[in-house]
Amino acid sequence: MIIVVRPQTPDAQIDDIVRHIEDLGLKAHISKGEMRTIIGVIGDEGKLSAEPLAAIPGVEQVLPIMKPFKLASREFHPQDTVVQVGKVKIGGGHLGMIAGPCAIESREILDEIAGHVRAAGANILRGGAFKPRTSPYSFQGLGEQGLKILREVGDKHDMPVVTEVMDPRQVDLVNQYADMFQIGARNMQNFDLLKEVGQTRRPVLLKRGLSASVKDLLMSVEYILMGGNHQVVLCERGVRTFETSTRNMLDLSIVPNVKGQSHLPIIVDPSHATGRPDLIPSMARAAVAAEADGVHIEVHSCPPKALSDGDQALLPAQYHSLMKDLRKLAEVMGKSIS
Repeated sequence: MIIVVRPQTPDAQIDDIVRHIEDLGLKAHISKGEMRTIIGVIGDEGKLSAEPLAAIPGVEQVLPIMKPFKLASREFHPQDTVVQVGKVKIGGGHLGMIAGPCAIESREILDEIAGHVRAAGANILRGGAFKPRTSPYSFQGLGEQGLKILREVGDKHDMPVVTEVMDPRQVDLVNQYADMFQIGARNMQNFDLLKEVGQTRRPVLLKRGLSASVKDLLMSVEYILMGGNHQVVLCERGVRTFETSTRNMLDLSIVPNVKGQSHLPIIVDPSHATGRPDLIPSMARAAVAAEADGVHIEVHSCPPKALSDGDQALLPAQYHSLMKDLRKLAEVMGKSIS
């Protein structure tokens, strides 16, 4: 349910509306726009049937939210949300260009890659310290040592950093080093993890699950928003189909689909979606043309020696060439890369 507050309503009256909602055992989420303040009511709306909310001073209108995802819906928040990751903005015309290796392997290798992607125009550095691998015998990441390296290299190159968190028990540790949590496709419906990052105020990059529908993705993000953390960026990284010539099937229709239903920014990861460096540039350009709020690309200085997913990484020179194209395309689309 949405409560639309009258223009120029004093804060004291808004507080009174919130108290009415909380007295009923429900949660109130306030969204202040340029012209209107909207209060989202979360919980068992049946408790409101006997409560004449429309009669409370300051209330202009009481409306039901038809979507199953309440806080993520455009009905609750009509304006585009802009997520701040360090100095970088994602959404509202600002593109987040995330780049780096799949895994943090050493300080020297990450520093070299960060220097290349920063020079090319990337504004957020990625690298995994904890790696969810299909095989338990594959490289699992450097753990806290990797987080320390990521932080040091990010600071050196003046780039905020994003890294994956896999378990609720890792949240506090990752929160000490990263500017943004990444929740991978395999954890999109790890609801305990979603709740845990929802209790922080650290931006979250939530990737679509391998077989998840758009509704599934938006219902998952609702767990984070309900905790009070509204700094969430969605990510399309391909879904499983019968096709075998690519790693996954990139669903670019999700970009306008999500933007029509939700206020949250959405970026595209063509590296995991295709698994093929020869396809990544075309799909990255297509993502920006589809009005995605950024791209997430794996880059490695020596892919054959990479400890994780080297076969889907661009070389630094390839990334630099791609970024030239993306800058031109962003300008045509009226977007900026800060």
